[in-house]
Order: sequence, then structure tokens, then C-alpha cells
Amino acid sequence: MAGDDGHHNAEGQGGPGCTNEAEIRTRIKTGEVRLYELEKMMPPVDAVRVRRGYIEQETGTTLENIGIFSLDVDRAATRNCENMIGAVQVPVGVAGPVLVNGEYAKGKFWLPLATTEGALIASVNRGAGAITKAGGAEVRVLHDVMTRAPVFAAKSVAHAKEIADWAAAHEKEFAAIAATTTSHGQMTGLTTYVAGTSVFVRLEFDTKDAMGMNMVTIASAKIADEIAKATGARLIALSGNMCADKKPAAINAIMGRGRSVVAGIALSHELIEKIFKTDAKSMFEVNYRKNLVGSARAGAMGFNAHAANVVAAMFIACGQDAAHAIDGSTCMTTIDPTDDGVYVSVTLPSLPVGTVGGGTGVDTQAECLKILGVAGGGTPPGANAKKLAEIIAAGVLAGELSLIGALAAQHLARAHQELGRGVKR
Repeated sequence: MAGDDGHHNAEGQGGPGCTNEAEIRTRIKTGEVRLYELEKMMPPVDAVRVRRGYIEQETGTTLENIGIFSLDVDRAATRNCENMIGAVQVPVGVAGPVLVNGEYAKGKFWLPLATTEGALIASVNRGAGAITKAGGAEVRVLHDVMTRAPVFAAKSVAHAKEIADWAAAHEKEFAAIAATTTSHGQMTGLTTYVAGTSVFVRLEFDTKDAMGMNMVTIASAKIADEIAKATGARLIALSGNMCADKKPAAINAIMGRGRSVVAGIALSHELIEKIFKTDAKSMFEVNYRKNLVGSARAGAMGFNAHAANVVAAMFIACGQDAAHAIDGSTCMTTIDPTDDGVYVSVTLPSLPVGTVGGGTGVDTQAECLKILGVAGGGTPPGANAKKLAEIIAAGVLAGELSLIGALAAQHLARAHQELGRGVKR
């Protein structure tokens, strides 16, 4: 295990008249130096340690564990985390291997899951075993777009309609504008929406192996300026929440955002009884009354057992934007009775994932991507991100199978007592 304690400023490295770290902390306290300015005064590894020392003094807290990490501080402190003071460690376990029969993910994969929830990985592991014994999960990517939806103010409803019509008629020109901002992605479509005098233009992009939010935001800004200039619309916000980013939204569940993926598996009566200690009829009824009827009665935007649990654990392990784990909650789990047992499937309409950019370059997360064989750009471009989405979908399917099976067998409380609380029966 490494950290930043072995690195120290050379004399005078903190700037004019500053000879040691204690003096730098004093200058921070007086306001002469801002916390966020430290990377301009010294190497990032020193800035992190000095900042942490200042927070320790201010709060009367010892942060020795936060200061132990193995990340590339130069990258993390300048590209991933402002005002960095260290790192929080989340336990990472593996489930699997799970056999995946996708268009991009083919073969057996160990799933890295970062979590502090006891029983989660054991549950996914059981589901992964069932999938593999049943011949592997069928997985397909249905749709692949990242979106940004600027909102404009019109002078009247008639003007709003004019703005929407003009934007729709100039899609090709917008694609050309977007192309000037990136060499990695392209604009692929747009849809307009009007609410009174508010006009929303939902732009869609193919972002290849990047999750792509930065890419589409930069491109959308130039397109939005062109719309405002040509129509007299007032650009109110570059994101008008019709995107919709980092919140469960019906528009994403219907139209898709990020990678839209489906995964399914046929389970025999024998396999259900052997692995889940229940039967096909009970699993079907749990899914129908819990995931479908219960979710509808509650007004939920997702119809699943705990899909976001697996999405969040894999997102954290693999350097994805953790806030996008909320998109996993819009998953729909279905179970179809068959002559031989059941066919279980999960539909994930919105998985904003990428294998380049963002947190994917952080050392520990990059290693988890390497476990899956998806680190970096794919061949052709976009293949690795689609492969990651397929693998995550297979993981979600495994988690759904196991939890539905545990509920059907009335084993849920016992599993959490043994694995979540460490109590052995």
C-alpha cells in the first residue's frame, strides 16, 4: 500500500517567502492562499498532503487512512477530484465467472463489484453460477446514444413552434457543427419538445468508447448558440433536464440514453430447484406481484428487484460516474413461463458507460476494466463500451435471478443475517 507521506516539499517550493508546509497552512488559514490553489504552488502529491494536514488541524481529526492509497495523484488531483485530500477505499469483490453470449462480450467474465453491502456479491455470484450452468446469458445492445437537451425561452407559443421547426429542419447543419468540436463522436439525431414558451432540443450523439457527457456538452453549446442566433430564442440553460441526466426519467426509459441493453436466460425446472431451492411458478409470481404490480402500485419508474445495486457496484469498481447508477433503477425484469421452466430477462434502457475518459483512467478502476478486457478504446471504436454494457447487463440479470429466487424460497432474511451481519446458523 502506498500513499503520499513519503513525499515532501523542497524548501521554498510553496511559493515566494514560503519555506515549509506549516507556513503554507498558516497562509491558508489567513486566506492568503486558497485550498484549491495548492496544485499551482507545488506538485499534486504535496498539495494533497498539505491540504489533508490543514483539514486535520481545522477539524481535530486524524486522517491517516484517507492518506493511504495507490492512485496516480498527478492524474487524480488534476483531472478527477478537486481539493483532493486522499482516497476512500471501497472493498472490491468478484462474482462469477458468468458466461455471456453477447455481440461484443463473448465468454466467461469475473465481475468486479465495489460495495460495503454484505450479501450482495454472494447473491450475484449465485446468479452468475446459474446463468453459466444454463448455457450463458443472451445479451444485446439495442440503442446507443448520449443526450444533451438545452432549453430556450420563446416570446410566444407561435415563436416556440418556429424555433422547434427550425431546429428540426437543420439537423444536418448541427451535425457538422458538432463535428468541429470532436474527432471521436458524432451527432446522430434530435427531437424537439415545447412546453408553453419553453423549447427543448434533445440532441443525440454517438460517443464511441467514451461515456461522453463532456463531449456532448461542448458540442451542444455550439449548436445551442447557433439556434439562439438564428431564431431569436434565448438560451436559458445548456441542460434543460429533458436529457435527462442523473435522475430517473421516463424519457430515458422509453427512448434510451447511454447504452440500452437487454439480457436473458432460460432456466430449467431442475436448475431452479437445485440452485434456488424453489420452483418456476414461485419465481414467476414473485416477479409479477413484486417487480411488476408492486412497482406499478408504488409509482416506481423501474420494475425490478435491485438492479441499481449491481449497476452501482460495477460502476464504482470500473470508474463510471457513480451518479449514473440511478439509471439502473429504470430496469424492467420479466419472467416468461416456458414448458421447461422460465425465461428471465432484464431490460436496461439507460446505461451511461464508457471505457475511456473520466474515472476509467484512475489506476484501481483501470485494473477492474482490465479484468473484463475492456480497458481503453475498442476496435472498432465503441466496441469496448458496448462490451462493458453487455457484461453489466449480465451481472444485473444474475443479481435479479438470485434475489427473486431467495424471495421465492423465503431465504432473504436468513441470507442477510448470515452474510450481512456475520451470524452463522
